[in-house]
Amino acid sequence: MMMVGERQKVIILGSTGSIGQMTLEVIQQFPDQFEIVGLAAGSNASLLLEQAITFRPKAVSLYREEKSSTLHKEFSSLGLKLLTGPEAADKLVEEFKADIVVAAIPGIESLKPTLIAVRQAKRVALASKEALVVAGNLIMEEAKRRGTEIIPVDSEHCGVFQCLRKEKKEDISRVILTASGGPFFETPIAELAYKSVEEALAHPRWKMGKKITIDSATMMNKGLELIEARWLFDLKPQQLAVLVHPQSIVHSLVELIDGSVLAQLSVTDMRLPIQFALCYPKRVTRFLPSLNLSEIRRLEFFEVDEERFPLIRLAFQALEKGGSFPVALNAANEVAVSSFIEGKIAFPEISKIVKAVMDEHDFRPAETLEEILEIDRETREKTIKLINLGL
Repeated sequence: MMMVGERQKVIILGSTGSIGQMTLEVIQQFPDQFEIVGLAAGSNASLLLEQAITFRPKAVSLYREEKSSTLHKEFSSLGLKLLTGPEAADKLVEEFKADIVVAAIPGIESLKPTLIAVRQAKRVALASKEALVVAGNLIMEEAKRRGTEIIPVDSEHCGVFQCLRKEKKEDISRVILTASGGPFFETPIAELAYKSVEEALAHPRWKMGKKITIDSATMMNKGLELIEARWLFDLKPQQLAVLVHPQSIVHSLVELIDGSVLAQLSVTDMRLPIQFALCYPKRVTRFLPSLNLSEIRRLEFFEVDEERFPLIRLAFQALEKGGSFPVALNAANEVAVSSFIEGKIAFPEISKIVKAVMDEHDFRPAETLEEILEIDRETREKTIKLINLGL
């Protein structure tokens, strides 16, 4: 049991990414409440070193294999341990106990350390949506078994979580996630083939990492969030919907069986849901600007144009079919997005490639970590082959 006045120990998985950096900004606002004990990064060793100097954790990890003796000396001079390699984040969570683990590693790489965090920590502040997309049942069952709190960090899921805090499950009719529409919401469809990586990364509302920003442009991000919401809130596919809301002020809507609709509104700043997840169930005094609706003037909502955003339809299909389909959907999308960022394919080909992979995919169980990782591996190989063939 935590003593009164004792700081909560925090590990951040993905500390050099956008969510990780903002989490550290939030924690700096509450130095008496939180203590960083571990930071995990992918390959940005220089930024990780800066963070280690500032926050003085007990250990840090890098996903890449790091054999530089100079780098090891720099970290050891701070009196902390440096773990490296693909299993480094797993070891960090296992060896250095934390009250809260912020899971913010993008992609399928988030799965194993997030699952370990669920087994080890009291709370997981979940920003890595892919972990629940591919292994929702496994993670939620493990959380239930261990008594681990999973508090969502995605602005939409954080909004749903807040709306549902005092509502009964049987009173929920629908949960509606909002989407910004990304940079191409009003772009003529015929022009999408000529859009560059830089244009796709120019999100009008949110500052995010490359992969999630491209997912926002295709709206796959919202498709993945639908699958995540199914597991977080124990909902049926028919209870989930999406609306495009360009202002990104209303983050979610919950329709109840009597016709009432609850909404969560806030400024467009990820530090707010991060703060909520860290401090829950307490509300703390804000350090962010308050929401001024008179300045916003209008809040617009639109149905999703599936011709412009065909991946939404594929996400709903994967959600309904279950099993291996969400795993395959995520794997194909990750490969296609990486290929677009690398300049190998045009923007519209992302959805075409994912659809081609999903059309060929056959249902399989995806109940264990081994099954999930094997489906992921096979799907990536098929997707790469399709790209190389010039689909």
